[in-house]
Amino acid sequence: MLADTILEMLRHEIPTQEFERYIQQLSFFEKASRSDLVVFTAPNILICNWVKTKYASKISHLFEVKTGIKPTVKIVPENKKSHVSTAGASVPLTLLEETKQTKSTLLNPSYQFESFVVGSSNQYAYSAAKSIAEKPGKMYNPVFIYGPTGLGKTHLIHAIGNFSLTQGKSVIYTTIEQFMNDFTYNLKNGSMDRFREKYRQCDILLIDDVQFLSNKIQTQEEFFHTFNELHAKGRQIVLTSDKPPKMINGLEERLKSRFEWGLIADITLPELETKIAIINKKCELDGIALGSDIVHYIASNMGDNIREIESAIINLNAYASLMRQEITLEFAKNVMREQIKEKRNNITLEDIIHLISKELNIKPSEIKSKKRSKNIVEARRIGIYLARTLTPNSMPSLASFFGMRDHTAVSHNMKKINELIDNDEHFRLRLEELKHKVLTKEKETL
Repeated sequence: MLADTILEMLRHEIPTQEFERYIQQLSFFEKASRSDLVVFTAPNILICNWVKTKYASKISHLFEVKTGIKPTVKIVPENKKSHVSTAGASVPLTLLEETKQTKSTLLNPSYQFESFVVGSSNQYAYSAAKSIAEKPGKMYNPVFIYGPTGLGKTHLIHAIGNFSLTQGKSVIYTTIEQFMNDFTYNLKNGSMDRFREKYRQCDILLIDDVQFLSNKIQTQEEFFHTFNELHAKGRQIVLTSDKPPKMINGLEERLKSRFEWGLIADITLPELETKIAIINKKCELDGIALGSDIVHYIASNMGDNIREIESAIINLNAYASLMRQEITLEFAKNVMREQIKEKRNNITLEDIIHLISKELNIKPSEIKSKKRSKNIVEARRIGIYLARTLTPNSMPSLASFFGMRDHTAVSHNMKKINELIDNDEHFRLRLEELKHKVLTKEKETL
């Protein structure tokens, strides 16, 4: 069958995991298809949206390559199949309208509550998101989630949207940039009624990156009225930002006030244990096998941006597959060397000494002195180890900084601390925690 051939062609052009997770679940609906219209069914609306967003145009192109005709590709839920008229092999307009969604309403089906790793840094935001997904418009409205880039804000609001779709709710997800573009387009074309119907008739409105409303006076005015109307109807509003409402410069006070009406939840930098759990979860979902030593290395050295960490894992696995190479710790270090080097170039020796001083309650001058008490010797060795592994400084320069005779003294200290790492699990974990804090600069005065 031609459709099977097309999907097999697609298999060789996209990631295997995406093909198996999404494309393989499609079924060709021959009775509703024709030369200029190809219809596939999928088990649920999430897969429909995902395939339409990423691969509908690609599938259409592959049909054109094989037949010379470029058809419209439709992906419809399996449970709507019975509503498709087979007379004349046509699909009613109502069905096509039902499955057609604008770009701003599309949700990533892989962002579910089940795939979100919960730790102390995001527990409050997760609990709030879960509660309002289960009882939209009842618990807290609006919900405002803020925190640095790449820590899971978008994952959470997509999870709210995906859960709500399974409950039969109408959901609009958009970034504030898409909202502004949509507003500008409809304003220029005199179709603001269509714009308002779209954004003010949904059950749940999810808006990402509202900090970009800053100084956008016309858009703020429109968003103000959209917010008021949805809130008055008891419709759920969820917003994300990289900072809390009161810290968004260029935002009208009346909007700041409304954003603070409900619940404000922050997501902070993840602790080492949460990062390890996130990496393990990512590996489990994507079928990637990494040893615990590699997981610890990535968690300790790749910073806090979860998107960057996930991307690094995917790249590492892809490179290993292409090279037909087992992923060992040494292999991982080589592949990720440039990424980690870029992060380490921003770390100074003073940063390291300051942190050790604070964490171990030892004066910076003592760490660099020739004192031999046990706690000072240990602090000095930790400082040498972190400086050697986290900065580009040579052993001679470190010997000079720490007031040692020459580079052989640094080498001797590195040997001693590596022995402790191998033989003392408690010390190793403590060292990893300190390294993590240096990399993420979790110090008040740095």
